[in-house]
Amino acid sequence: QVRVVESGGGLVQAGGSLRLSCAVSGITFRYADINWYHQALGKQRELVASITSRGKTNYADSVKGRFTISRADTKNAVYLQMNNLKPEDTAVYYCNARAKLLLEKGDYWGQGTQVTVSS
Repeated sequence: QVRVVESGGGLVQAGGSLRLSCAVSGITFRYADINWYHQALGKQRELVASITSRGKTNYADSVKGRFTISRADTKNAVYLQMNNLKPEDTAVYYCNARAKLLLEKGDYWGQGTQVTVSS
């Protein structure tokens, strides 16, 4: 069974930093693409950052230059370093693992971790 578990959320003042972690099991992690999404109350879920199995990264314009996604394949983990946080970053952050190998293809989601940025 595939498990995707986020951690690291919390309350932080504007300008502060948080590091989110995503632990993935049940798939061949090194071949998975990983995405971080966030969803603010009353808003659609939006892609924040992504990293492919080859390490290619992409970011939403709203976080580019402030957030960094990285992966540690030996730990089956992905991280989202969030710096210079803004109140508009407040949302539930979800880790999404996309398994690409033929026998395990799927799109798997964690339950989310709350990030709240105060002004």
